[in-house]
Amino acid sequence: MAFRGPKVWLWRWRRNPLKRRADAVEAWVVLGAWLVTVLAGVLAGLTATRSVEDGLARERVEWHQVAARLTEKAPGTAPDHNTSSGDQVWGKVRWTVPDGTTHTGQVRVRPGSAAGTEVPVWTDPQGHLVSKPATAAQAQLRASLIGALVGMSAAVVPFVGGRVLCGRLERRRMSQWDTEWARFGPLWGRKTG
Repeated sequence: MAFRGPKVWLWRWRRNPLKRRADAVEAWVVLGAWLVTVLAGVLAGLTATRSVEDGLARERVEWHQVAARLTEKAPGTAPDHNTSSGDQVWGKVRWTVPDGTTHTGQVRVRPGSAAGTEVPVWTDPQGHLVSKPATAAQAQLRASLIGALVGMSAAVVPFVGGRVLCGRLERRRMSQWDTEWARFGPLWGRKTG
């Protein structure tokens, strides 16, 4: 491992008589990769966040809760006081949408519920069953998390590309050093005089 010495900021742009063209190219590659990484990550993250927030807000506006009725007795027996209230089974329900058409589907209900029991369900504008829409706070959290993941994923591409390019430049520089050392190295071992 080579000794690097103390870290010097902006060393790639300092004037130095030993600085080669490859050093300047690498400096610009690193700067460009970091700029594209930050820009791609931020723009992709903000775009994804806004898109998810808009979609979830549209769901809150368009999806409605309607009353459905069980068409048959739900399987199982009615829970007693000792059983947890979270136990639910699938039951077949029927509901009517605002345009007057009747739909059927299956939803989770309490075991042993009698036929005709009213069950709240959520539907989209076409009357299809959907899950309960996210609240504004849940939507904001979900959109932020998805935006962060998309932003980081988008930022990985230019970052890795810059690292790969810098690695190739480093291998090329080392190859040039080997060539120069093979030419001048033997001259240093001669005795003068």
